[in-house]
Amino acid sequence: MSTSEIATVLAWHDALGAADLDTLASLCSDDIEIGDAHGAAQGHAALRAWAQRTDATAEVGTIYYRDGVVVVEERITPADGPARTAASACRVVDDHVTAVFRHDDLAAALAATEMTDDDLQA
Repeated sequence: MSTSEIATVLAWHDALGAADLDTLASLCSDDIEIGDAHGAAQGHAALRAWAQRTDATAEVGTIYYRDGVVVVEERITPADGPARTAASACRVVDDHVTAVFRHDDLAAALAATEMTDDDLQA
């Protein structure tokens, strides 16, 4: 287990939830990639624009880890709607998030990263 990489992803989620864009950017590489099923973008400007559009909070649940990739199950609560679950796969290099891809559910994130229950962090 890499406590450092998991801690980086948890801090990233905290900064996103607090709308602390400076801290969020400091936790990411300059060429951060952010994506979901609707598309992808790259760089700090894209990260800031994406974070400013986010009108929901994400509470981290189950965490999986392998070889620099952290998958977190999330409870997404929009400002104006019911909560739902999703999952994000984050690549961390040298204590910086280099990529985040949001999946519709945990199963999709685990399949995309080829993780299994063996990668579940207790």
